[in-house]
Amino acid sequence: MNDRELLAQYVAGEREFVRLKLAYANLAGADLAGANLSGTSLFSARLAGANLAGCNLSQANLTGADLREANLTNADLCEASLIGANLAGAILNGHSICLRGASLAWANLRGANLRGADLSGAKLIGADLSGANLQGVNLTGAELVATRFVNADLTGANLSQVKQIACEFDGAIMPDGKPRQVAHAASLA
Repeated sequence: MNDRELLAQYVAGEREFVRLKLAYANLAGADLAGANLSGTSLFSARLAGANLAGCNLSQANLTGADLREANLTNADLCEASLIGANLAGAILNGHSICLRGASLAWANLRGANLRGADLSGAKLIGADLSGANLQGVNLTGAELVATRFVNADLTGANLSQVKQIACEFDGAIMPDGKPRQVAHAASLA
């Protein structure tokens, strides 16, 4: 199946698109709300501005995907690969947004809205979350290596058991609601 066939089937009412191979697909601006794309390869796919609200993207391969300004409200991205994905300005919030165990290494999440998201056990190695809304995010057990949180809002975030090395928190609002002014903070304490 190619991107045009997927869109045609979605318009016709189909929502099950499990384990498809859609590498390099152009789905920019597409409305795929509520679709089940679990295990689907969307390697380097163009999904900028797409409506993926409520989608099941668990275990999907979104490595290198362009998800700028995409709506991923209440999407399931558990164990998805988002290595090097561009999620700048994406909406990833909602009471059931799941990024548990997702690989977000070198992902661009600048300005993304992740309010209340579950990022427990996620790998955020080299990820850029500068200016992101991380209020109430669950980062329990996440791997944060050289992760940038410059001017991010971490108010109320759960950072228990975080594995963290050489992260940057300049200007970030920390979980206690206080701003952090230390360059390249060595710890979260």
